[in-house]
Amino acid sequence: MGLMFRKRKKIGPIILNFTENGFSSWSIKIGRWSWNSRARAHRVDLPGPLSWKQDKSRT
Repeated sequence: MGLMFRKRKKIGPIILNFTENGFSSWSIKIGRWSWNSRARAHRVDLPGPLSWKQDKSRT
C-alpha cells in the first residue's frame, strides 16, 4: 500500500480538497450540516459518534 497525498484548505464554510493530481472536490459545512461535491451527499452530524448521510444519485 502506497502513501497518498491529501491537503485541505478551509475558507470560511467552504473546504477545498486537493490530491497529488491537483484540485479534487469542494465541500460546504454550515453548523452540523455539510455537502460534498464529489459524493453529492448531504451529511448531518448527530450527537456522539453518529451521523446521518443522504447520497444523491449521479445521472
